[in-house]
Amino acid sequence: MQTDVFAPALKNVARTHGMPRLRYVYVPQPVMGKSPTELRAYIDGNDPITGRPVMEEVIDALTRPLNDEDRKVVSYDRSTPRFVEPDTEENLRELFEKKKWTDFLPIVLPTEARVEAMLAATSHAPDEVIGRMRPTSTRESWEYTVEKVAVNAVMAGAKPAYFPVILALAASQVSARGSTTSSTANMVVVNGPIRKEIDMNWGIGAMGPFNRANATIGRAYGLLSMNCQGGSEPGNTYLGSQGNAYMYSSITFAENEERSPWKPFHVQKGFAPEQSVVSIWGGVRATAYCLGLRETYWRTHVRNMLRGLHPYMMPTLVLDPITAKQFVDRGGFDTVEALIQWVHENATMPAEVYWDYQLVQNYVYPRALNGQEPYASWLAAAPDEMIRFYPKERINVVVVGGETNGYWRMMAGNYAKSVSIDEWR
Repeated sequence: MQTDVFAPALKNVARTHGMPRLRYVYVPQPVMGKSPTELRAYIDGNDPITGRPVMEEVIDALTRPLNDEDRKVVSYDRSTPRFVEPDTEENLRELFEKKKWTDFLPIVLPTEARVEAMLAATSHAPDEVIGRMRPTSTRESWEYTVEKVAVNAVMAGAKPAYFPVILALAASQVSARGSTTSSTANMVVVNGPIRKEIDMNWGIGAMGPFNRANATIGRAYGLLSMNCQGGSEPGNTYLGSQGNAYMYSSITFAENEERSPWKPFHVQKGFAPEQSVVSIWGGVRATAYCLGLRETYWRTHVRNMLRGLHPYMMPTLVLDPITAKQFVDRGGFDTVEALIQWVHENATMPAEVYWDYQLVQNYVYPRALNGQEPYASWLAAAPDEMIRFYPKERINVVVVGGETNGYWRMMAGNYAKSVSIDEWR
């Protein structure tokens, strides 16, 4: 039974919405994959938390009059302390862990001097509110200031020179600690001159742990997300069933613009080449990979990779420069738009197979019923009609790597937005 896992989370959501005495009724879990007969038995059965009949509890919750306790107004403290009491380094680290202000890797303690040094790297005032964030759409958004972001940047081990990038991530208001049960993570790509200014890695090992800027910018993004949105606690404000190791660094790297055969990613999104920009993906939970492009059957190989990703999550092709050039030489894709068009046209499956995916049923099917295109047309298609399930505008391509081998991958996730870094210097 999984219902007992959701019960405290539901109560926490109700509390943050100012309804601490909201009445609840629970049915057994999971519901995924259950037949109509099994689901009906849930409704006809007992609430697994209270043991009372489900329908009896529904009627009681809807009809029982409010009592004095129900009518009480309850306030919710949204503040966090600006300072903690002085103590030893070991005790302070234990305090931060007890308060769940860390990702449980060792932190750099955010002393006043360290935070001031971080703040000196931006022209923005410490008390400027730069965004609001929440772990799910049902949670209340918490606002945060430049200073709060600086505290988390220090904790992550970031240098002050990295702070404009971290502020841009915070200003995106896209959380790196989303609380979906499917255990997603984020991906961050940096473009423009700042890559060189702060010595980011876009070559050998760029997606690994070998560069301080890459590693600490991504870690700071995760820390500020959890601390500036009111926490991220498993079973309470985080419900990712398996969790995701990508969350430690949010897969943060710079694009290898110099070795790419195409225009840089930020230019694809409308920015000028000389601008410094950070781009963010959410919902990253799956990867498919391959080695290079074979001369004869590379199209079949890539189609198989596209079909191997869940069709609800959009593909981003993350290419070593070797493979990027193979796409030019063997595919004739002299522009990135041409490659994206090919992916759009070749990611196909029968309509009946597409609509049988659980996430598609959960999130796409309601849109189709409401007439939203192209989903409504897909729903009206014959069962064996082939549909192109990746809209062209949601397919992306990024070039990174040091050309020691032609390995490349598809990251399944949704591009969220790109944010100017220069505005936060």
